Amino acid sequence: MHDSKKDAIFAEPLTQVSDFVFDQKVVEVFPDMINRSVPGYQSILHGIGQLTQRFAQPHSKVYDLGCSLGAATLVMRQNLAGIADLQIVAADNSVAMVERCRLHLEGFRSDIPAEVVCADVRELDIDNASVVTMNFTLQFIPQDQRQSVLQRIYDGLKPGGVLLLSEKFKSENADLNEVLVDLHHEFKRANGYSELEISQKRAAIENVMRVDSLATHQQRLHDVGFTAVQVWFQCYNFTALIAVKN
Repeated sequence: MHDSKKDAIFAEPLTQVSDFVFDQKVVEVFPDMINRSVPGYQSILHGIGQLTQRFAQPHSKVYDLGCSLGAATLVMRQNLAGIADLQIVAADNSVAMVERCRLHLEGFRSDIPAEVVCADVRELDIDNASVVTMNFTLQFIPQDQRQSVLQRIYDGLKPGGVLLLSEKFKSENADLNEVLVDLHHEFKRANGYSELEISQKRAAIENVMRVDSLATHQQRLHDVGFTAVQVWFQCYNFTALIAVKN
């Protein structure tokens, strides 16, 4: 992946903190931002690659919903060699992200076709899918629309297909939730973010990213039809789940 600039978007005091958007400014620093902000991000990507290799089926599609710059798309594609007649569909609703994602994918040679589309994942057709990844995407969709998005994914999955869902979550115990939030902020401080950056980023993102409890995620997945749901990674208040369609 191309070297990204250092994330300093919230380094200077802002008179008014606007809602966070995935614009060109964010695109330029996104890899640095996400690695310094999400504990275990590289481990999650590695696991997405391993799980994709295990569950991808011949003659099917693999989706990366909310693909941003294509980190998950790339790791999925690298793990699909030898599986016949596969197609990758990567989707994001940010024009700036999609344009840069296409450039990233072109930088890596592969026999597996990958299409990057600028689309709202709430409206994208999912069909003949064996693996669908949502890597920290669902949390940016309004809470009352999350179940219908998951239902579309479930309906578009082949039997034996999987959804790989990574999300920030909140603990149902308020005291323990504060502990997890504090640990996350310590992680960001250790990665060089200042108190100003942490607080301004938190203000920018709180209107656009509403987090659910882990139990809510699990119940929602069961409600749309997934029978097997398992956490396969967790660090502080960040988790990755696999849901299997039987």
